[in-house]
Amino acid sequence: MELSLQTNVETAEPPLTAEELEIKENLYNKLLSVMDLSLIETVSKEQAKEQISAICQELIGEMNLPINLSARLRLIKLINDEVLGLGPLETLLADPTISDILVNSYDRVYVERHGKLQEVEVKFHSNAHLLNIIDRIVSSVGRRIDESSPMVDARLLDGSRVNAIIPPLALDGPSLSIRRFSVDKLKAEQLIALNSITKDMITVLEGAVKGKLNVLVSGGTGSGKTTLLNLLSGYIPEDERIVTIEDSAELQLQQRHTVRLETRPANIEGRGEISQRDLVKNCLRMRPDRIVIGEVRGGEALDMLSAMNTGHEGSLTTLHANSPRDALGRLEYMVCMAGFDVPVSNIRTQIASAIDIVVQLERQEDGRRRVTSIQEINGMEGNVITMSEIYSFAREGRDRDGNILGQFKATGVIPNFHSKLKTNGIDLPVELFDCGDPFANY
Repeated sequence: MELSLQTNVETAEPPLTAEELEIKENLYNKLLSVMDLSLIETVSKEQAKEQISAICQELIGEMNLPINLSARLRLIKLINDEVLGLGPLETLLADPTISDILVNSYDRVYVERHGKLQEVEVKFHSNAHLLNIIDRIVSSVGRRIDESSPMVDARLLDGSRVNAIIPPLALDGPSLSIRRFSVDKLKAEQLIALNSITKDMITVLEGAVKGKLNVLVSGGTGSGKTTLLNLLSGYIPEDERIVTIEDSAELQLQQRHTVRLETRPANIEGRGEISQRDLVKNCLRMRPDRIVIGEVRGGEALDMLSAMNTGHEGSLTTLHANSPRDALGRLEYMVCMAGFDVPVSNIRTQIASAIDIVVQLERQEDGRRRVTSIQEINGMEGNVITMSEIYSFAREGRDRDGNILGQFKATGVIPNFHSKLKTNGIDLPVELFDCGDPFANY
C-alpha cells in the first residue's frame, strides 16, 4: 500500500439515478452503432475525447433527452470514461485520497482513505460490465482472464497493482482489487513528516544502501513495503547497473541504468510461464551491480541468497512477515520450496551470511504506516541466527481520536556494519545510535 499525505480533497460524484442510468446506456449503445471505435486507436486520447463528445452532443439533440447542461456534460464524461478509460473506476482513480479500491461485486464497491475502509456509491451496471472492465485492464498488459484462468495479477498504467478473480472461483461474481500507487514517489522528508520514520533512521538506511549492505524489508499487507523499497532504491548510485525483478511491475526507480524484468504467466495451453526464479537466474548473466526483487515469494529465495553471497552485494527485496524474526523464518521456508534437500543449518547459515539488515514495517490501527524496527543480523550461534535491534518504535497508548502514541528510539547498540561502512568511505556518526539522545525530528 502506498503511503500518502492526507488531504481533504473529495472528488467522488453522486451515483446516477435510474433514469440517468437508462439514458446513459441508451446513449452508449447509440454511440456504438454510429461510431467505429477502432478508429480511436489511430488518434490521440484528447482527439478521441473531442470526437466522442461531439457525437454524443449530436445524439443527445436527436434523442430529445430532457436533461440540463450539467447533466449533459456529466453523461458525456461518463461515456468517455466508458470508451477510453475504466468506466466507473475513473472517478475513484482521480481521487488522490484513495489508496485502495475494492470491488466485491458489481454493486458493492469499497475504498480505503487514510487507512480506513468505507463503502462508496460508485457501481457497475452488471457483472458483465465489471467483467468487461477487468478484461480491459488485464489485456492491456498482455494477460488474460477467463474460466480456464480465472484469477490474474496485473497493473494499471500508473503502476497501481491489480488483482482480479472471476467465477467459478468467485461465487458472487467478478471481484477486483486495486492497490493505488502515487505517480510521484514519496520522499524521505514526507515520510518523516508523516511520523513513519525518523531522520536518523533514514540516514542509517541511506548509508546501508550506499555501502552495499543487503536489505530485507518486511511487513504485512499494505504496510508500505514497496514505498520504502522505492525510497531505498533511490540511494543507489547512478553509475551502478540495476536489474529489477517483479511479478507485476510496480517499482519506480529513477536511475537511467536500470533493466526491468517482469514474470509471465502460462498461456492457454499451460506453456510459456516465466517465474521469478527464472528471472533471478537470468539476471545473474546480465552483469548487475544491484538486484532489486519487488517481493520474494518462493523458490527464487535460494537463488537470491546465492547471488547475495557471491558478489552481488547491495541487493534489496521485500517479503510478507509480522516481525524480523518471522521474516527469517519465512525466508527459510521459501528456500525449502526450491525443492533441494538442504539441511536447515546450512540454509540458516546462508541467510545469516547474505542478509545484513531487516527493516520491519507495520500498518497500525490508526491507519498509519511506520517502521517499527530496524535489526542487524549478526551471524550464527549454534543453530540460531542472532540479531541486534538498532531502532524500534515504542508504543505508549492511544489518544482520544484513536491515534497511536509513541516514539522512535535507538537501542544504543552500535551495529557491526558501522565499521564496514566506514571502510567503504561512509562514516555514520556514532551519535545516531545513542539511546540517550531524544528523537524530536519526526
